[in-house]
Amino acid sequence: MQIGETRSASGATEKLFALGPASWQQFDLKMALRALWGSLSLLRLLWCLLPQTGYVHPDEFFQSPEVMAEDILGVEAARPWEFHPASSCRTVVFPLLTSGSAFWLLRLWEQWGPWRGPVSGYVLLVGPRLLLTALSFALDVAVYHLAPLWGAERWNALVLLSGSYVTLVFYTRTFSNAIEGLLFAGLLVLVSPRLAWSSTPKKPAPGPWWHSWLLGGVVAAGFFNRPTFLAFALVPLFLWSICGAANPGFRSLMKEALELLPGATLVAAVFVAVDSWYFSSPSRSSTLVLTPANFLYYNLNPQNLARHGTHVRLTHLAVNGFLLFGMLHAQALKAAWQQLQACLWTFARTGFPRALGGWSLLPSPRSRLLLLYFTPLALLSAFSHQEARFLIPLLIPLVLLCSSPTQSVPCKGTLVLFNSLGALFFGCLHQGGLVPGLEHLERVVHAPVLPGKPTHYTLLFTHTYMPPRHLLHLPGLGSPVEVVDMGGTEDWVLCRALNNFTRQPACQVAGGPWLCRLFVVTPGTTRPTMEKCHFPLKSEMLLFPHLTLEDPPALSSLWSGAWRDHLSLHILELGEA
Repeated sequence: MQIGETRSASGATEKLFALGPASWQQFDLKMALRALWGSLSLLRLLWCLLPQTGYVHPDEFFQSPEVMAEDILGVEAARPWEFHPASSCRTVVFPLLTSGSAFWLLRLWEQWGPWRGPVSGYVLLVGPRLLLTALSFALDVAVYHLAPLWGAERWNALVLLSGSYVTLVFYTRTFSNAIEGLLFAGLLVLVSPRLAWSSTPKKPAPGPWWHSWLLGGVVAAGFFNRPTFLAFALVPLFLWSICGAANPGFRSLMKEALELLPGATLVAAVFVAVDSWYFSSPSRSSTLVLTPANFLYYNLNPQNLARHGTHVRLTHLAVNGFLLFGMLHAQALKAAWQQLQACLWTFARTGFPRALGGWSLLPSPRSRLLLLYFTPLALLSAFSHQEARFLIPLLIPLVLLCSSPTQSVPCKGTLVLFNSLGALFFGCLHQGGLVPGLEHLERVVHAPVLPGKPTHYTLLFTHTYMPPRHLLHLPGLGSPVEVVDMGGTEDWVLCRALNNFTRQPACQVAGGPWLCRLFVVTPGTTRPTMEKCHFPLKSEMLLFPHLTLEDPPALSSLWSGAWRDHLSLHILELGEA
C-alpha cells in the first residue's frame, strides 16, 4: 500500500516538473487567483466583525432583526406595518431562521454564558450579520460547482464574486434580497446539470426522485420570501423542462411542472402554518395567513407603490445595473447586442420558422446565461418601484457570463476601483454615522449621570434614516427613553417639537423628581436648523463619516474648512430654551 502511494506521488511530481513555460504560467495564475479569493473572503468576514458602519436601507433592519429582537429578546422596537397581524405581507420564517436564530443564541448567552447580563448593541448588530456572512459563502460554493457546467473559468468567477461590493455589503446584511439571491443560486445548482451544454438536444439521465421535490421546495420558499423570486426562477425552470424532454412541448412542460408540485406543496404548507401561528392573536379568529397573497395585493396597487417611490421603467437597465455591477453590466449589454445580431443573421439566412424551431437559437451557455440575466431584469422593470438591491440575485449569472476562459475580464483596474468605491460608499459613508451614533447613545442611556436619581431621555432623530431601536437595548415596558423619528421634517415643525419635549411636567421644575436629557441627532447639512430653535447647547459630538443623499452637502462646502462638519452626524444635547 505504501509502495503504491510512493509511485503515485512520484508520478505526480514528474508531471509537475514536466510542465512547460506556458503551463507554469497558467499554474501561477491559478494559484494567484486562489490566494486573491482567499484574501477577499477573509476581508468579507473581518469587515462584518469590524463592523460596517454604512446604513444601506431601513429594510435591512426593519424586515428582520428589529422584529425578532422584540419577539425573542423582549427589547423595545419599532415593528413595521408588514409584520402586524392586520397587514401581514412578509413571511416570518426567514427572519426566524436568520436574525431569530442569532438572537436566540444571544438570549442563551445572556442567561447561561460565562459573562451573564445584557449584550451590547454591537453584538445585536453583528450577530445577525455574521450569520448572513456565513451563508454568503454558499454563493462561492455554488459558483465553484456551476462554473465548469456553464463554460466559465472557475477561479476567475470566484474572484469576481468575492471582489464585488455587492457581495461584501449587500450579502452580509439581513436583506430579504440576500436570501432571494441565495435561493436563486441553489436553484441554479439544482437545474444546471441537466442544462450542461450539448450541440444537439438529448434526454438526460433521470435523477433521483427527491430532486424534483427539492427543486419545487426551493421555488416555494423563494416565492414566500419574495414573490418576485418567480421572475428569477422562470428561465431556469423553463430550460430545465425543455432540456429534460425528448420532444419539448406544452405536454412535457406540464409534466415537469407537476413533478415540482409535491415539494412545493409541502414547503408552502410549512410556511403557511408558521405564518398563521405567528400572526394569530386572541382577538382574531384563527385563519390561514397567505403572506405572498397579501404582498401581491398591496404591491399590485400603483398607489401603494407610489408611496415608496416611482421610477422610469428603464431604471434597472440604464441605472441600477451599472450602479451594482459596473463594467460587468456593460459587458453583459455588449454580449446581448452581439447575440441579438447573431439571431437576426440566423433569421435572415434560414427564415424565421426554421430558426425558431431549431436548436441553434440557444447554441451555447453564453446565450442561456444572457437569458438568466436579462429576463428577470426585464420582468422586474415592469414595476414602477425599482431599487438597485432588487437586482442583487443576478450577480451569479453575471460573474459566470464574464468569466469565459477564452476572454479576459476587461478593464480590471476600473473594476477594482469601482468595487472599492462602492464598498466604501455603501459600507462606510452612506448614513454612516447613524449606527455608531446609536452605539454611543446606548452607552449614555445605560450609564445615568446620577445613579440615585431617575433620568428621562428623549432621543430625537431628524433627516436620518429610521433608527433601529433594538440597537439601544431598551426594556420593552417602562423604558425611560423616548425615541422620536422626525424624518425630513421642516424647520418650524422641529422647533415646535423640541419646545413641547422640554415642557413635559417632570422636566419643568429644576430639582424635580426626574433629570431630563434631550438629544438631537441630525446630519451636518441640517445642523444650522438647531440655531434657529434657540435652545442652549450643552454638548455636541461629531461622527465621521456620514452622508445623506436626501440632504447632500453643497459642493462649495466640501472645499471649505468645514467640510468634515458637513460630512458628519451631529449628536447634540440641548438644554431648556
